[in-house]
Amino acid sequence: MLISCVAYQNGRKVADVATEDIGDWVQKPDCFVWVALRDATDGELHQMQQEFGLHELAVEDARHGHQRPKIEEYGDSLFAVLHTIEREKDDDGNEVYATGEVDIFVGPNYVLTVRHRTQVGFAAVRARSEREPELLAHGSGYVFYAVMDNVVDRYFPIIDSLETELETIEEQIFERNAARSNIQALYALKQRLMRLKHAVDPLMEATGRLYGGRVPQICAGMGEYFRDVYDHLHRIHASIEGIREMLTTAIQVNLGMISLSESEVTKKLAAWAAIIGVPTMVAGIYGMNFEHMPELGWAG
Repeated sequence: MLISCVAYQNGRKVADVATEDIGDWVQKPDCFVWVALRDATDGELHQMQQEFGLHELAVEDARHGHQRPKIEEYGDSLFAVLHTIEREKDDDGNEVYATGEVDIFVGPNYVLTVRHRTQVGFAAVRARSEREPELLAHGSGYVFYAVMDNVVDRYFPIIDSLETELETIEEQIFERNAARSNIQALYALKQRLMRLKHAVDPLMEATGRLYGGRVPQICAGMGEYFRDVYDHLHRIHASIEGIREMLTTAIQVNLGMISLSESEVTKKLAAWAAIIGVPTMVAGIYGMNFEHMPELGWAG
């Protein structure tokens, strides 16, 4: 589905463009076209490939989706894969994370974003960019940064939610008969955390190549912006590792609470066995067929 197709020149929007006219606009000096697609069909991707001269391998990745986060260079163009994490509710009302994908093709005179399995688009990014023509004048490289920055910023509320949930579970650790349910909640939390980790860590590694040293030509002059994205990813990575350590400790404590509870039950059973053992012993002795027992001589 085509969401938008807009031409920009010298940092300002100049026209909404029909897809068949893209070729005319990309040939104009200081002009680039930003096309946004959602759940693109093979036909739409093929058309964009013809208009922008996209590399076949990059198009193939975008067509099939389900790629790990990465940034690849093809001549004077870039192809990036980003993962989005969106919170949803399942049929039982429990919070689950849905992983989407954003494929970005960036060239000197074009930006193509293709969204897969994600509901939130980049209308806010477009509006923000159009309000800052001095930055948008950097061309397609700035749009690439703005989209990446927006995707990464969406990770912060996820981290906050995970930390809040972990704190809630920790408050219940020493409640009686809550250890087993806590472990289930902790493992569910760990699963969601790992989904975020798989989105962040590969992207952090790829983003580190966009500033300092040799950088792609499209990103030239934008080093401080991509370094800012890298710093955000590094902060999120550090938070993920901190939560992982706390999760490990919480799980160990809960397992210890279960062992302690089972030990207390064993002690109680042993105590009751000792109490019951005394009358059982007496009854056993007097129940045997002895020849000399005081009760045998009692008058009826």
